[in-house]
Amino acid sequence: MNTQLAVVIMAAGKGTRMKRDDIPKVCNLVLGKPLIQYVVDQAKSIAASKIICIVGHQQQVVRDSLAHENVRFAEQLEQLGTGHAVLQTAELLEDFDGDVIVLSGDVPLLKGTTLEALLDTHHKGGFVATVLTALAPDPQGYGRVLRTPDDLFDRVVEHKDATDEQLSIDEINSGIYVFDSKKLFAELHKVGNSNAQGEYYLPDVLPLLQKQGAKVGVEICETFSEIQGINTVDELKTVEAKILASQE
Repeated sequence: MNTQLAVVIMAAGKGTRMKRDDIPKVCNLVLGKPLIQYVVDQAKSIAASKIICIVGHQQQVVRDSLAHENVRFAEQLEQLGTGHAVLQTAELLEDFDGDVIVLSGDVPLLKGTTLEALLDTHHKGGFVATVLTALAPDPQGYGRVLRTPDDLFDRVVEHKDATDEQLSIDEINSGIYVFDSKKLFAELHKVGNSNAQGEYYLPDVLPLLQKQGAKVGVEICETFSEIQGINTVDELKTVEAKILASQE
């Protein structure tokens, strides 16, 4: 079992629906604390030996907000998708041999126990990659998780690329994964962008790993709200209310 753990946080997006042009989305405050800080705290809760934040839009604001943390930064200067984003960390992880968890910088409610369960499933199953999924009450906009006939992970289909039958699936991709670092970066550069958005999707590395004979695991999150990202001011207020309620 690998004991080294790195966490990569995707935080390069603009967040155009947050109604704040002066700061990137991940620096919007939730109860006085930047969104990105919640995610860094998640990484620290599972004792990650390396924390890497992928920055792009107004990156200096993100860097400044985390100046007090032991965090390294990778730059994604063009917004070419999640696969392209993670690829920017390859140099920083070149000599790393262990597990890499990929988190989103706008998902503040994810619990440390959920990440521990994800890692546990990953290790016990002997998987090269494990996907955190959730059952969504309204899966609109999320990538759907397709299973094999024997109920193992098959692939993820993005919402805009899904057929009507696939859109009826309620198991969605959370955008949170754990990978064997060496095997991830051996395949990630092969990911293409033949999709509706013309982007390099991180889930597209999973079939490449499977072609090498690797097994991909699935861990279902207990609650959908844990993996919800924040894209609007209303969603930010909803998250604040949930955090306050959990503290009562």
